Amino acid sequence: MKKCVVLFSGGIDSTTALYWAKKHYDKVQALTFDYGQRHKIEIKLSKSLIKKTGIPQTILNIDLTQIGGSSLTDKNIPVPDYDLEKTDTEKPLSSYVPFRNGIFLSLAAAWGEAHELYEIICGFNVIDSPDYPDTQKEFVESMEKCINTGTTANRTHQKFQIQAPFIQKKKSEIIQLGLSLGADYSYSISCYSGKEIPCLKCPACCLRQKAWKEAGLKDHLIKRLEKEGKI
Repeated sequence: MKKCVVLFSGGIDSTTALYWAKKHYDKVQALTFDYGQRHKIEIKLSKSLIKKTGIPQTILNIDLTQIGGSSLTDKNIPVPDYDLEKTDTEKPLSSYVPFRNGIFLSLAAAWGEAHELYEIICGFNVIDSPDYPDTQKEFVESMEKCINTGTTANRTHQKFQIQAPFIQKKKSEIIQLGLSLGADYSYSISCYSGKEIPCLKCPACCLRQKAWKEAGLKDHLIKRLEKEGKI
């Protein structure tokens, strides 16, 4: 039996990863992190989204507000507007949470080791978001090596694998793949503002808008909000 755990925030990429895993694995477990994020509403709505899949969800609580350094965990730091002309790739956006994906993968490995789930699926991609250092292919490969060195995998034949199947895909391609798998994005939240209705100014909103436009389709979330009379 093929088993895996999916890093599931409830956004576009992790929702697609969930449906991708459902197709490729016999047993799938979703792991969601409540880390003190400004946009905690993503957790609430992820529960509505995941009910449709029948996949069990576990929520781990960690407090990254103690670390700070990001507009997503420190409300004194403003959420940045999307800047198409940004050229300074050495300094990530303020929405970058220091080593967040490294922390998530480490916790997923610990949780997976305890529950005998050794394949970790994540929706990381770098084409549309090159500013984030913890979505790179080299980062994923390095984390896999570290996990296999620092867990019982070091002494057994059971090794961890980190699968990032969309790492070289554009977000519009990820959406199209998800739709082919039957993905429903009507409850997936991307916006950093912390509200269900997108601000349409932050990097996550603008990249999402761009992706749906490239896909030639209307965002499932917008369609649901319009149907419910919220926008």
